[in-house]
Amino acid sequence: MTSFTPGRLDRSAAFYVAGHRGLVGSAIWRNLAAEGFTNVIGRTSQELDLRNRSEVFAFFEKERPEYVVLAAARVGGILANSTYPADFLSENVQIQVNVLDAAQKYGVGRLLFLGSSCIYPRMAPQPLKEEYLLSGPLEETNQAYAIAKIAGILQVQAVRQQHGLPWISAMPTNLYGPGDNFSASGSHVLPALIRRYEEARVAGAESVTNWGTGSPRREFLHVDDLAEACLFLLENYDGAEHVNVGVGMDVTIKELAGIVAATVGYEGSIEWDASKPDGTPRKLMDVGKLESLGWKARIPLGDGIASTYEWFKENRNGFRN
Repeated sequence: MTSFTPGRLDRSAAFYVAGHRGLVGSAIWRNLAAEGFTNVIGRTSQELDLRNRSEVFAFFEKERPEYVVLAAARVGGILANSTYPADFLSENVQIQVNVLDAAQKYGVGRLLFLGSSCIYPRMAPQPLKEEYLLSGPLEETNQAYAIAKIAGILQVQAVRQQHGLPWISAMPTNLYGPGDNFSASGSHVLPALIRRYEEARVAGAESVTNWGTGSPRREFLHVDDLAEACLFLLENYDGAEHVNVGVGMDVTIKELAGIVAATVGYEGSIEWDASKPDGTPRKLMDVGKLESLGWKARIPLGDGIASTYEWFKENRNGFRN
């Protein structure tokens, strides 16, 4: 049994960020550096394949991190999830089981597992409360990924129960920001819209056609806010139940498209292809639990989109197609 007393983490202790080059992991890395952590550890997928159990155990045996944030995952939008469900399920479960098992064996004192809002049932009441987990059927277009993330939550709970380790889980809403995936085939909705409208603006396109009807509602959290929330939870929360991380308000995809178009300066018409899937009608997080602990998101959507667009323009030459 490892006891946990809420308070400031040791800034000199070894802190492993799994997935430190991704959207979430890179933001967590930046925040830890800004907060004075001096021994933050990261490995690229080329240096450490988290799907390889023996490699993961050897890494933990050598580095012996005191703190871990598990932000590594195979991620993608509706198209990627629908096309490669077996890969999304298998690879994410492998990553989670390997890291969590190794962390338990080598005595990681504090661990945060990051999931996704897609863990909640497709037709769950809104806003989504933590207690709605496993209360109904999942959205079919990303259920393989959701099942993998649910397995991670349950493993963290099982480790708490069986081994007494003060590990926790957090479920962020839709994320965006610097370091996002802007690829044409694998990106989520917000970065996909930024790239689509910027390319249309440059090309002088008269219209842009988006998937679906534009009616689903989505909540968007800047990844820098998430990074701050992660450290806040590690220093202030110890409970078996996962914690939602979001802003507590949402917009329709049609409204989002309008904001993005205005931000990039695209003045053509916006069309919608209703033959394409919309996905879950709404995914608004209830963030009352997190706010009651004393944390609240601070970056407005419009400001966050504007800064993300600037980052996109500065880094576009390195993007995947």
